[in-house]
Amino acid sequence: MPVLMEVWGDYGCFSRPELKVERVSYEVMTPSAARGILDAIFWHPGMRWQIDRIYVLAPIQFTNIRRNECKSKVSGSKVRTVMGSGKGELCLYTSEDIQQRAAMVLRDVHYVIEAHFEMTGNATPSDNPGKFQDMITRRLDKGQCFHQPCFGTREFPAKFCRWTGKTIPTIHEDRELGLMLFDIDYSDSSDIRPMFFRANLKNGIMEVPAPASREVFR
Repeated sequence: MPVLMEVWGDYGCFSRPELKVERVSYEVMTPSAARGILDAIFWHPGMRWQIDRIYVLAPIQFTNIRRNECKSKVSGSKVRTVMGSGKGELCLYTSEDIQQRAAMVLRDVHYVIEAHFEMTGNATPSDNPGKFQDMITRRLDKGQCFHQPCFGTREFPAKFCRWTGKTIPTIHEDRELGLMLFDIDYSDSSDIRPMFFRANLKNGIMEVPAPASREVFR
């Protein structure tokens, strides 16, 4: 049974990986960002989310902002060294490492996410689709979440509720969105790969292929 959730907020930044330093958002929310919002509301090892469609309810509008970010990050090799020696620092001092960067972000974002969940091998005998469906519906109706969902970055929180309308008033726009990030494949820890698909907006609706389909590139 599909789950329909309405999400909206002031800003969104779904960063294009080819434009990493000066962040530029995709024109529409990515499937991985939509899954992240659903995981924030309800996550369980016995199920996994699959995004089916993203409905765009508000006109696609960009704005430019400047944000403070750290210019460096703690490397994995340094973490291993400190863990091995038992001494050293694993921190960044923002006052010393801060850098101002430009970002082209979306403003006044408003979507409806259509998704379904699939049971996984980690489900217990007491887990079943009906149980999960009831828990998801209850959490959406009460506005409950494990952590604050966001539109690509924590600075842009997402408001949400269950969509109960009979029709979804999408924008009447067709647009080729190009090669879009689908998700990250963590199935092989030694070979973590990004997954992409050719995204298109048709009458304000972006169809999302299944992960195992030929439309998804690794």
